[in-house]
Amino acid sequence: MQELHEILKLIDSQIGGSQWFIYLLLFTGVFFTFYLKFPQIRYFRHALRIVKGKYDKKSDVGDTSHFQALATALSGTVGTGNIAGVALAIYLGGPAALFWMLMTAAVGMTTKFVEVTISHKYREKAGDGTIAGGPMYYMKNADFSLFGFKLNLKWMAVLFAIATVFSSFGTGNLPQINSISNSVLMTFGVDKWITGLVLSLLLAFVIIGGIRRIAKVTEKLVPAMALIYFFGAISVILYNYENIIPSFIAIFSDVFTGTAATGGFLGAAFTYAFNRGVNRGLFSNEAGQGSAPIAHAAAKAHEPVSEGMVAILEPFIDTIVICTLTGLVLLSSGVWKEKYLNTFQNADMKVLGRVYHDGNKEDVEELFKYVNGEASPQFFDGQLDIKEGKIINNVSILHARSLAEDVRVLINNKPFTGRLMVNDGDVVYPDGDFRIEGRSLLHSAPLTATAFQKGFLGEYGKYIVSIGLLLFAFSTAISWSYYGDRAMTFLFGSKSVMYYRIVYVVGFFLAALIDTTIIWTLSGITIALMTLPNLVGILLLRKDMKSTVKKYWKDFKEEYPDEKIPDKIE
Repeated sequence: MQELHEILKLIDSQIGGSQWFIYLLLFTGVFFTFYLKFPQIRYFRHALRIVKGKYDKKSDVGDTSHFQALATALSGTVGTGNIAGVALAIYLGGPAALFWMLMTAAVGMTTKFVEVTISHKYREKAGDGTIAGGPMYYMKNADFSLFGFKLNLKWMAVLFAIATVFSSFGTGNLPQINSISNSVLMTFGVDKWITGLVLSLLLAFVIIGGIRRIAKVTEKLVPAMALIYFFGAISVILYNYENIIPSFIAIFSDVFTGTAATGGFLGAAFTYAFNRGVNRGLFSNEAGQGSAPIAHAAAKAHEPVSEGMVAILEPFIDTIVICTLTGLVLLSSGVWKEKYLNTFQNADMKVLGRVYHDGNKEDVEELFKYVNGEASPQFFDGQLDIKEGKIINNVSILHARSLAEDVRVLINNKPFTGRLMVNDGDVVYPDGDFRIEGRSLLHSAPLTATAFQKGFLGEYGKYIVSIGLLLFAFSTAISWSYYGDRAMTFLFGSKSVMYYRIVYVVGFFLAALIDTTIIWTLSGITIALMTLPNLVGILLLRKDMKSTVKKYWKDFKEEYPDEKIPDKIE
């Protein structure tokens, strides 16, 4: 498993985790923001009116309403990225990572507008009579040209559809149930396999009904889960009111410098905060990934731009509102830099060749370089001598990017006496129920669950996270099953969908038992494989997008001459 994780990390570092991918993502959002003259600001109010159904017509073609499409797309984006993803970003990049998440969302509102509009414009009716759309359809049907030469991008449509199938597991399936099962185990003590089995059966019941049943579930689930989470987060932030202003200062003060070591947090360089913030921001709101256009393509509309405007609201709700709340909970409560007793995951752990101390400046500087990918310390190699659960050797354990304290080695829940082999810092476990535990930083869902206990609700706050995570993540899994089945429809026809759904449900169950770190790394790879062809496609169709928007406002002005419009018709 450790070797697999190292391979996945190498792949992710070359695509989704690389600087060029981040710059391409931001460039696309910034380019369209200026090219279309800040539509995320100018069209925001109009988008709210569209969602309310003010301009709906009975003749509009589609399977869902504007609100149902928004709810379905939101259920696909509002998930572990808002609870576990924000915690992971701050754990990796410090408070400044939250700033870059918000910047990604601000430009992502425009990216969402463009990709949804274009995808809605070129949607089709599938063999089973339902509406099928998404980037693979505009890649197949639109006229592409570059420097006057016509391009055939049908091959890219196939690539995107294949990536969507894989990403439905890497983004919408595996990380979601894994975060749920870990949170439920930590909060309620329910075994992971039980959580996985129960939710897999519920998932199967919902997705078999297709987009109409999915839309009916998500339009009720999304508002309910958002309200529960909102009030829970506010209760923590207000309880720690004296830390609200310092939290905002922490977010903005280290934006271009990185965060220095503080408490158990070993620090984060600017490049790490920037990279992880943008990366987690994309995972949270999926702007540019091409997933939401698949849900929006099913919306009832007589033209595409109105649905694109509805999509502007997604990154705002998902990242600017919900992720900011989560970030303020983590920062105001202080848990992001504190060590807590937890069981160490092997993928997050390294055995260092000597004893390190948090209070030693040279030790902290050396480990700072390591956790930020700038250098590597000397790892222990050989046998660890352990007596009554205590490590005898003069070593330190680095877990979750922090120096672990009060470390114990257990077998069958009892202190272990004997020896363990270590290969270049990695513990090699023999047969038996071994585990290593101690005090270290937390990340992902457990960190957020701990933060929610630092408010008015006390210990009961963790239930807000568990319930919220369950609802958020489960709804995400529902929506991504639809994205995957539309991709399968594009690749192999409607008859392939049932086979896909079976595999999707089985994978959902199995992922409840897999190492969290590996799943997050896999999700980063699959996100990049979807995003790259979609970004290239919408950039090539920039003129198509501008002319489509211009036509929308011209037609709108003719139909509603008394209404003020935010665009100048030429």
